[in-house]
Amino acid sequence: MPAHSAPRVLPALGKPLAEVVALLAFTRRVFGAALASVAGRRFPVAETVVQTWYAIRVCTLPALAVSVPFGIILALQVGVLAQEVGAVAFTGAGNTLAVVRQASPLITALMLSGVAGSAICADLGSRRIREEIDAMEVMGLSVVERLVVPRMFAIVAVAVLLNGVVMFFTIITTLSVSVVLQDLPPGSYLASVTTLAQVSDLWLSLAKAAIFAVICALVASYKGLRAERGPTGVGEAVTSAVVTNFVLLFAANFVISQVYSTFAGGPIG
Repeated sequence: MPAHSAPRVLPALGKPLAEVVALLAFTRRVFGAALASVAGRRFPVAETVVQTWYAIRVCTLPALAVSVPFGIILALQVGVLAQEVGAVAFTGAGNTLAVVRQASPLITALMLSGVAGSAICADLGSRRIREEIDAMEVMGLSVVERLVVPRMFAIVAVAVLLNGVVMFFTIITTLSVSVVLQDLPPGSYLASVTTLAQVSDLWLSLAKAAIFAVICALVASYKGLRAERGPTGVGEAVTSAVVTNFVLLFAANFVISQVYSTFAGGPIG
């Protein structure tokens, strides 16, 4: 590499690192504000309820719309693979395990980051360019405690609930496809589920959904509060928040799955 190109490389690497450091500092502020609001008995319950209901309204139907075709594709692929390797009896277990461990929390996270996360980022970004955030800071109000904390708790609550709904509909879809299109007996399909799937897989799915929701809320709030340059800046912040969330969610899913498989993988861990 030429010597004169080194000054150009360092700023290019420094900006992403600075963003990571700033996001980690923002995360520490949010959790500190959450503990302070709970300990001080000033937690914004009303705002949390409003944000929870909004996230439920805008995320439920898109998540179900994605879970049904995903379940169809998963059932067909697993069914064909099971027939090729002579493990048709384990089709139900394979489908269920894939849904519980991977598909359900990922579908939930992607819907939350793409729908609820973008709405949070746009809302906070709009407040920033209208100088509402500056007004709150001048009055001595904690922006993180009043605006970010309730949204984070709302997204976590919706993620856990929506994860269960998506899981149910996706499993029902895989069962229907396997029974109708692949002529598998429903009794043997359901009986094979307990062969591989365990209760710990359900807890893993719920934990993934909650962690993904925290990441989604933190990134969306961070990007929204840093929006600049008017409506164009808000649009850029929303785009950046969605892309960053997708990257972090897949990275977090990989890390959590590997750690779980290493220490408590179960029959196929």
